[in-house]
Amino acid sequence: MKPIPQPSDFELQILGVLWERGALTVRDVAAHLPDRKPRAYTSVLSVMQVMEKKGYLTHTVSGKAHIYAAKVSKTRILGGVMGKLVALVFGGNPAAAVQALLEDQDVTSAELAEMRRLIAAKSRKP
Repeated sequence: MKPIPQPSDFELQILGVLWERGALTVRDVAAHLPDRKPRAYTSVLSVMQVMEKKGYLTHTVSGKAHIYAAKVSKTRILGGVMGKLVALVFGGNPAAAVQALLEDQDVTSAELAEMRRLIAAKSRKP
């Protein structure tokens, strides 16, 4: 598989919206960006067109609307991002990364239960 360059922070936001919500128009992506910064439609469109050239996105046309979808999987992108973060910031120690996350974020009991489920599932794998 051909290596893919790491997306910028803004590109990661766009990918996150598309991974969570599925294929969307540029206007819909802009409306759901997690940082909630006001951005011109043309700015978001321009970045998404560049992302398509990089191989992150694909689009179809429905009437006049261009519908964009993620072309790369969340696992493929986030594996590299998380691995690099754990290596550079936490000395390769995933437990230290989880500890920092738990200390710095408000985590609900439902989210903690999901984390426990994921850890249990990972523990069962060889």
